[in-house]
Amino acid sequence: MNVRRRTLLAGIACFSAAPVFRAMAQSDWPSRVVRLVSPYGAGGASDISLRILAERLGHDLGQQFIVENRPGAGTRLANEFVAHAAPDGYTLLYAAAPFATAEALFGKLNYDPKDLQPVTMAAFAPLFLIVNTEAPFKNLQQLIAYGKSRADGLTFASPGAGSQPHLAAELLFRDAGVKGLNIPFRGDATAYTELLAGRVDATLTAITTALPYIQTGKLRVLGVASAERSAIYPQAPTLREQGLPNVIASGWYGFMAPAATPKAIVDRLHDGIGRALADSEVRQKLLAQGLEPRGGTAAEFGTFIEDETRKWSGVIRAAGLKGE
Repeated sequence: MNVRRRTLLAGIACFSAAPVFRAMAQSDWPSRVVRLVSPYGAGGASDISLRILAERLGHDLGQQFIVENRPGAGTRLANEFVAHAAPDGYTLLYAAAPFATAEALFGKLNYDPKDLQPVTMAAFAPLFLIVNTEAPFKNLQQLIAYGKSRADGLTFASPGAGSQPHLAAELLFRDAGVKGLNIPFRGDATAYTELLAGRVDATLTAITTALPYIQTGKLRVLGVASAERSAIYPQAPTLREQGLPNVIASGWYGFMAPAATPKAIVDRLHDGIGRALADSEVRQKLLAQGLEPRGGTAAEFGTFIEDETRKWSGVIRAAGLKGE
């Protein structure tokens, strides 16, 4: 009886101590290396901006934050990997805009988006409407008129089918009442090569790769698809200002964690990212990558994702788009 009683008491003690151990683990976070999973390959704006933030987080939180690139399947590989990861704060997702469009484009996913919880927005990537300076249109309305005058409409280059620039172009075609064809390429650089060669009419994508050609007068910016003018290129008027009030689109990046990650860890991560985004040096580095630093609460980020999912799902259905 004494042995049984000691065993029972030991079990009760362990059970009682479990919440204490969990609380200690949460308060000690991070006590080892944290993986930040990027859904894109090395070298692009997603990868570079995440490395900028990882360095600042490591300095601030006293632990190493490493970037792990898991590109492929329109960001779904990275999303799935983190959705199925242990909810302990040591595997986090640097989510991108396709997170909100994956289900509409591809149907059933290998993960439930609800298996990931929002932590905070990190940055917006404004999309600029850019044309060749030798093209016969100098502003948005002339571009639309040109498209309406041609049986085949307009051709827009994008860095990939189903990408945010592609969807933004579809939204422009719809609201401008003009026929249009998206021509997908592998990345912004190739899209701009085609634009410089005069083989497409325009592109609606990130401006960073185009800036040298804009400065030498080979490319012209007709506008930006943001709600307000962008600090990255403030001389570009918004498409709203030019008669397309609903054509608002941006790439974006933000942090997400497995849904069961404890609130204490999520809150500490949120605060650390907020401090990083408020740092003037970090902000300048992000702007140099064509990104506008953002922040906000987890609830605000969650609402944003819901709004983006609803908005772009409608555009995808209306355009009859399907992911490959």
